[in-house]
Amino acid sequence: MPDRIPSDHDAVETHRVPVESIGRTDRPRVPLPDAVDLREDDVIALALDGDQYYARVETTFEGDLVLTRAGDNRRVAREGDGQNRLAEWIADTTVSYGGSAHLDVVTAGQEYGLRTPGTRTVYTVTGGPEDSLSDIASDLDG
Repeated sequence: MPDRIPSDHDAVETHRVPVESIGRTDRPRVPLPDAVDLREDDVIALALDGDQYYARVETTFEGDLVLTRAGDNRRVAREGDGQNRLAEWIADTTVSYGGSAHLDVVTAGQEYGLRTPGTRTVYTVTGGPEDSLSDIASDLDG
């Protein structure tokens, strides 16, 4: 059974991150802090104010790591298909372009959360896929 952990627990590392739009569009971009150990094309579990989605880590022209979309499952996140749940989340909350959000590191390298500043969220910690299964999936994507 998965564990549940609140965003204000000592085990959760929180970073304030900017919420930007890409150019003059309403497409979101959330730059990731250097302290978050992720690489381009990593697919992570991403909770948005507690609702579970997935996101692929992308790189800007300057080489900065960013999140630009979230999807309903790993395949959708990896391929960039479907509804952009990150854009919907921004539209439905008090988070706005030019503002900021809190990025919670729930399980480093696997599970993260974005939440509205000043709110408390409880995350369901699944521990992510087994390394061997992740390796197989990466080989198949290859």
